[in-house]
Amino acid sequence: MDPLALLIAAALAAFTLKTIDQRRRIALLGTHLQHFSLEKQMETLSDGYLRALGTDDPERRAQVWALMARTEHALSDQLTRLAREMAGLDADAVQVSKLPIAFPYADRVLPGTAFDLRAALDIHARGIACAIADDPARDARAKAFTVLAEMYLFQHTCHWFCRSKAVASARLMARHKTAYAQVLAAVTPDTRRAYRALVGA
Repeated sequence: MDPLALLIAAALAAFTLKTIDQRRRIALLGTHLQHFSLEKQMETLSDGYLRALGTDDPERRAQVWALMARTEHALSDQLTRLAREMAGLDADAVQVSKLPIAFPYADRVLPGTAFDLRAALDIHARGIACAIADDPARDARAKAFTVLAEMYLFQHTCHWFCRSKAVASARLMARHKTAYAQVLAAVTPDTRRAYRALVGA
Protein backbone atom coordinates (compact mmCIF):
# COMPACT_ATOMS: atom_id res chain seq x y z
CA MET A 1 0.00 0.00 0.00
CA ASP A 2 1.17 3.52 -0.79
CA PRO A 3 2.81 4.97 2.39
CA LEU A 4 1.01 8.29 1.87
CA ALA A 5 -2.37 6.58 1.57
CA LEU A 6 -1.58 4.55 4.68
CA LEU A 7 -0.66 7.71 6.56
CA ILE A 8 -3.90 9.43 5.48
CA ALA A 9 -5.94 6.38 6.50
CA ALA A 10 -4.27 6.31 9.90
CA ALA A 11 -4.89 10.02 10.40
CA LEU A 12 -8.56 9.64 9.48
CA ALA A 13 -8.92 6.69 11.83
CA ALA A 14 -7.31 8.65 14.68
CA PHE A 15 -9.55 11.65 14.01
CA THR A 16 -12.65 9.46 14.00
CA LEU A 17 -11.70 7.74 17.26
CA LYS A 18 -10.89 11.09 18.87
CA THR A 19 -14.26 12.51 17.81
CA ILE A 20 -16.13 9.50 19.19
CA ASP A 21 -14.25 9.71 22.49
CA GLN A 22 -14.85 13.46 22.83
CA ARG A 23 -18.54 13.11 22.09
CA ARG A 24 -18.79 10.47 24.80
CA ARG A 25 -17.07 12.77 27.27
CA ILE A 26 -19.22 15.77 26.39
CA ALA A 27 -22.39 13.68 26.72
CA LEU A 28 -21.27 12.22 30.04
CA LEU A 29 -20.42 15.54 31.64
CA GLY A 30 -23.43 17.27 30.06
CA THR A 31 -25.78 14.67 31.49
CA HIS A 32 -24.66 15.57 35.00
CA LEU A 33 -24.28 19.32 34.50
CA GLN A 34 -27.84 19.64 33.20
CA HIS A 35 -29.13 19.00 36.72
CA PHE A 36 -27.46 22.19 37.92
CA SER A 37 -27.29 25.87 36.99
CA LEU A 38 -23.56 26.31 37.49
CA GLU A 39 -22.97 28.19 34.24
CA LYS A 40 -25.69 30.73 35.04
CA GLN A 41 -24.42 31.22 38.57
CA MET A 42 -20.84 31.73 37.42
CA GLU A 43 -22.00 34.26 34.84
CA THR A 44 -24.01 36.11 37.50
CA LEU A 45 -21.01 36.26 39.80
CA SER A 46 -18.64 37.37 37.04
CA ASP A 47 -20.97 40.19 36.00
CA GLY A 48 -21.65 41.20 39.59
CA TYR A 49 -17.99 41.26 40.57
CA LEU A 50 -17.10 43.34 37.53
CA ARG A 51 -19.91 45.77 38.39
CA ALA A 52 -18.68 46.12 41.95
CA LEU A 53 -15.05 46.50 40.91
CA GLY A 54 -16.00 49.10 38.31
CA THR A 55 -17.91 51.48 40.58
CA ASP A 56 -16.38 54.26 42.68
CA ASP A 57 -19.44 54.49 44.95
CA PRO A 58 -18.66 52.59 48.21
CA GLU A 59 -22.35 52.21 49.06
CA ARG A 60 -23.24 50.84 45.64
CA ARG A 61 -20.23 48.52 45.75
CA ALA A 62 -21.28 47.17 49.16
CA GLN A 63 -24.80 46.53 47.84
CA VAL A 64 -23.47 44.50 44.91
CA TRP A 65 -21.16 42.46 47.18
CA ALA A 66 -24.12 41.68 49.45
CA LEU A 67 -26.28 40.62 46.50
CA MET A 68 -23.58 38.22 45.31
CA ALA A 69 -23.48 36.32 48.61
CA ARG A 70 -26.56 34.22 47.86
CA THR A 71 -25.25 33.24 44.42
CA GLU A 72 -21.84 32.38 45.88
CA HIS A 73 -23.40 29.94 48.33
CA ALA A 74 -25.69 28.48 45.67
CA LEU A 75 -22.67 27.89 43.39
CA SER A 76 -20.71 26.25 46.20
CA ASP A 77 -23.64 24.02 47.14
CA GLN A 78 -24.27 22.90 43.57
CA LEU A 79 -20.61 22.25 42.83
CA THR A 80 -20.38 20.13 45.98
CA ARG A 81 -23.45 18.18 44.87
CA LEU A 82 -21.97 17.71 41.38
CA ALA A 83 -18.73 16.37 42.85
CA ARG A 84 -20.67 13.91 45.02
CA GLU A 85 -22.82 12.81 42.09
CA MET A 86 -19.83 12.27 39.81
CA ALA A 87 -18.01 10.37 42.56
CA GLY A 88 -20.32 7.44 41.91
CA LEU A 89 -19.17 7.03 38.31
CA ASP A 90 -16.86 4.27 37.14
CA ALA A 91 -13.20 5.31 37.30
CA ASP A 92 -12.51 4.27 33.70
CA ALA A 93 -15.13 6.70 32.38
CA VAL A 94 -13.68 9.82 34.02
CA GLN A 95 -9.96 9.64 33.31
CA VAL A 96 -8.43 12.78 31.80
CA SER A 97 -5.31 12.62 29.65
CA LYS A 98 -2.49 14.89 30.80
CA LEU A 99 -1.18 15.12 27.25
CA PRO A 100 -1.44 18.70 25.92
CA ILE A 101 -3.32 17.69 22.77
CA ALA A 102 -6.18 15.25 22.19
CA PHE A 103 -5.12 11.70 21.49
CA PRO A 104 -7.86 9.08 21.08
CA TYR A 105 -8.27 7.02 24.25
CA ALA A 106 -4.92 8.22 25.58
CA ASP A 107 -6.12 7.65 29.15
CA ARG A 108 -6.48 3.92 28.34
CA VAL A 109 -3.46 3.51 26.09
CA LEU A 110 -1.21 5.47 28.49
CA PRO A 111 -2.93 5.15 31.88
CA GLY A 112 0.03 6.65 33.73
CA THR A 113 -0.54 9.96 31.95
CA ALA A 114 -4.10 10.56 33.19
CA PHE A 115 -5.86 11.99 36.23
CA ASP A 116 -9.31 11.37 37.69
CA LEU A 117 -11.99 13.98 36.98
CA ARG A 118 -13.77 13.03 40.19
CA ALA A 119 -10.74 14.04 42.25
CA ALA A 120 -10.50 17.33 40.33
CA LEU A 121 -14.17 18.14 40.96
CA ASP A 122 -13.70 17.48 44.66
CA ILE A 123 -10.78 19.94 44.66
CA HIS A 124 -12.91 22.54 42.87
CA ALA A 125 -15.83 22.10 45.26
CA ARG A 126 -13.58 22.57 48.28
CA GLY A 127 -11.80 25.47 46.59
CA ILE A 128 -14.99 27.41 45.91
CA ALA A 129 -16.24 26.76 49.45
CA CYS A 130 -12.97 28.09 50.85
CA ALA A 131 -12.91 31.09 48.49
CA ILE A 132 -16.41 32.30 49.44
CA ALA A 133 -15.91 31.78 53.19
CA ASP A 134 -16.07 34.95 55.26
CA ASP A 135 -12.63 36.14 56.30
CA PRO A 136 -12.36 39.49 58.16
CA ALA A 137 -8.71 39.77 57.11
CA ARG A 138 -9.58 39.68 53.39
CA ASP A 139 -11.32 42.50 51.54
CA ALA A 140 -14.14 41.94 49.05
CA ARG A 141 -11.94 42.73 46.06
CA ALA A 142 -9.42 40.02 46.96
CA LYS A 143 -12.26 37.58 47.58
CA ALA A 144 -13.79 38.32 44.17
CA PHE A 145 -10.50 37.69 42.34
CA THR A 146 -10.02 34.39 44.19
CA VAL A 147 -13.56 33.19 43.46
CA LEU A 148 -13.18 34.14 39.79
CA ALA A 149 -9.92 32.18 39.59
CA GLU A 150 -11.55 29.13 41.20
CA MET A 151 -14.45 29.32 38.73
CA TYR A 152 -12.15 29.69 35.74
CA LEU A 153 -10.07 26.71 36.86
CA PHE A 154 -13.23 24.61 37.19
CA GLN A 155 -14.27 25.59 33.65
CA HIS A 156 -10.77 24.77 32.42
CA THR A 157 -11.01 21.27 33.92
CA CYS A 158 -14.39 20.65 32.27
CA HIS A 159 -13.05 21.69 28.86
CA TRP A 160 -9.89 19.66 29.45
CA PHE A 161 -11.98 16.55 30.16
CA CYS A 162 -14.16 17.08 27.07
CA ARG A 163 -11.45 18.16 24.62
CA SER A 164 -7.82 18.59 25.67
CA LYS A 165 -5.60 20.74 27.85
CA ALA A 166 -4.55 22.88 24.87
CA VAL A 167 -8.17 23.55 23.86
CA ALA A 168 -9.14 24.30 27.48
CA SER A 169 -6.29 26.80 27.84
CA ALA A 170 -7.15 28.45 24.51
CA ARG A 171 -10.81 28.81 25.52
CA LEU A 172 -9.77 30.29 28.86
CA MET A 173 -7.67 32.90 27.11
CA ALA A 174 -10.32 33.65 24.48
CA ARG A 175 -13.21 33.91 26.93
CA HIS A 176 -11.57 35.52 29.96
CA LYS A 177 -8.31 36.95 28.56
CA THR A 178 -6.49 34.97 31.23
CA ALA A 179 -3.77 32.35 30.93
CA TYR A 180 -4.00 28.97 32.65
CA ALA A 181 -0.87 29.72 34.70
CA GLN A 182 -2.37 33.01 35.91
CA VAL A 183 -5.55 31.27 37.05
CA LEU A 184 -3.60 28.58 38.86
CA ALA A 185 -1.55 31.26 40.62
CA ALA A 186 -4.69 33.12 41.76
CA VAL A 187 -6.70 30.28 43.36
CA THR A 188 -6.43 29.47 47.06
CA PRO A 189 -3.12 27.90 48.16
CA ASP A 190 -4.90 24.64 49.09
CA THR A 191 -6.50 24.40 45.64
CA ARG A 192 -3.21 25.14 43.93
CA ARG A 193 -1.29 22.49 45.88
CA ALA A 194 -3.96 19.81 45.44
CA TYR A 195 -4.54 20.57 41.77
CA ARG A 196 -0.85 20.59 40.89
CA ALA A 197 -0.35 17.29 42.69
CA LEU A 198 -3.27 15.78 40.77
CA VAL A 199 -2.53 17.00 37.23
CA GLY A 200 1.23 17.32 37.51
CA ALA A 201 1.24 21.06 36.77
